[in-house]
Amino acid sequence: MLQEREVRPVGGDEDIPFHARVLTATNRNLEAEVEQRRFREDLFYRINVVTLHVPPLRARQGDILLLAQHFVRRIAQRISKPVKGFSSAAARMLLDYDWPGNVRELENCIERAVALCRLDEVTVDDLPTKVQEFHVTRIVIPAGPTASPDAMITMEEMERRYVRQVLEAVRGNKTHAARILGIDRRSLYRRLETPYQASRPVPPPDAQPVVADEQKASDE
Repeated sequence: MLQEREVRPVGGDEDIPFHARVLTATNRNLEAEVEQRRFREDLFYRINVVTLHVPPLRARQGDILLLAQHFVRRIAQRISKPVKGFSSAAARMLLDYDWPGNVRELENCIERAVALCRLDEVTVDDLPTKVQEFHVTRIVIPAGPTASPDAMITMEEMERRYVRQVLEAVRGNKTHAARILGIDRRSLYRRLETPYQASRPVPPPDAQPVVADEQKASDE
């Protein structure tokens, strides 16, 4: 059909010429597929006339919000919701996510967000959990000065700072933060303690303040 540009209808006895432009798309390396005999070589050379390489969405960050805004307008109009755009935090998360499913995944994400949205803009809470958690996993602690060993911090302090950043990213939701970190809430609280707080003994309920004892001794 592609070679002769003719087609014979089912049940017919004559070939009918046709003129058509055939467009194909794939996310695989077809040359490698041909070499490994997973794709027909003759078909490959018949369709591989002009090749256009389209970078993945993660490599076209400037297109993400443009496409997302287009989907918001279209979906909001279809389901009659007054959603106009995104909060700044939600937009930042859309830009940070790597979109392995490309434009189709982005469209599904926006359709879900608009359906759940209760305001006139999509917020962080309306985005899928995987988009929110991907943003958190990319949080890094800025490197401090390392010219002097005195300026360096311990692993415990670095961990404590990271936990605090995760908590800040999820707006203080400790259950969500613990799930992202892969620990329980008790372990999360323990990691937030400073060495002084962790080592400080807890006085018994009937203990008298030290200051009061000192004052009593001085009075005697």
